[in-house]
Amino acid sequence: MSFNLNSKRLALWLAASVVLLMILWALGPVLVPFVLAAVLAYALHPLVLYLQRLNSSFLPRVVCVLLVEVIALLAMLGIIFLLIPILTHEIPLLQKQLPALLDRLAVNANPWLAKYGIELTLDLASLKEQLIKYLSANRDDWLDPLVASLKLGGNFALTAIGNMILIPVVLFYLLNEWDRLVLQVVQWVPPQWRTAYDSFMSECDAVLGQYLRGQLLVMLALSIFYAAGLMAFGLDLAIPIGVFTGLAVFVPYLGFALGLILALLAGVLQFASFHALLMVAVVFGLGQLLESFWLTPKWVGERIGLHPLAVIFALLAFGQIFGFVGVLVALPASAVILVALRRAREQYFESQIYRGPSS
Repeated sequence: MSFNLNSKRLALWLAASVVLLMILWALGPVLVPFVLAAVLAYALHPLVLYLQRLNSSFLPRVVCVLLVEVIALLAMLGIIFLLIPILTHEIPLLQKQLPALLDRLAVNANPWLAKYGIELTLDLASLKEQLIKYLSANRDDWLDPLVASLKLGGNFALTAIGNMILIPVVLFYLLNEWDRLVLQVVQWVPPQWRTAYDSFMSECDAVLGQYLRGQLLVMLALSIFYAAGLMAFGLDLAIPIGVFTGLAVFVPYLGFALGLILALLAGVLQFASFHALLMVAVVFGLGQLLESFWLTPKWVGERIGLHPLAVIFALLAFGQIFGFVGVLVALPASAVILVALRRAREQYFESQIYRGPSS
């Protein structure tokens, strides 16, 4: 009788989980700012508690929350502002060197294509004229195509702007009411499950804390590696591009790709094309190998108990199902799933199903 009751409860929980996952998948785009704000709130909540303990008689919780949120937003803006010296340096160089680059391409491309039997003549003169015209134009000439593109992608632009406004607002409310929200969730847990629930959440919290610390170590190590590697090749913008790339790897794939494009553009404008390609191939190739096969598996995967293959699979699977947000939460969500599987494994080995009927 007890076994049948437990089976019914398990089936009910599985059905509820499937329904919840389907709802989350259907509401994916709407949930993006809330998921990001929740992840940030979870990571920043210990800092709010720390400020409260230090200044409990001087600073109310709302002020502590505002301070922590401002610090977090300034840190994110600092990462974005790393792009400013890159762009201010590259755009004038692009205007100056683009004609020579296109002439070099015209000289080398057509014979190279003919060598492989491709009869194609690249008319780069008109292309060069148009590009120079746009690069040398005033801001009004840039504004028309920009407005047109915003009209074409209006929904995307409005969504991005809305998320930029919504995420700080949601983050403030979550940080300010985090303890109350957690207490409300706990109240829904049946009393007979409270001990198991507290133990499970405590283990998840420990694993996620290890994940965050491991991820910060990976970002720091890669920032140093990319900056040092690009400096070794003599790139003028080695430090801003290297640090930006290392910090941006928190967003898997996208951060690496953006750093690679910036380094390639800076290299082509500063060096000969072969030197730039060699620099990007060596530095970013070694960086990707270092991150994928040593840093992330060792400092993130081992800390949360995930095998390197499980780390790669989690990133691909969550990205396929939930898109960009799935890539962001893949490893922390996998850590929680891993804790749940450990508990389920322990209960299975202690159950009558595994041990069989007692003699």
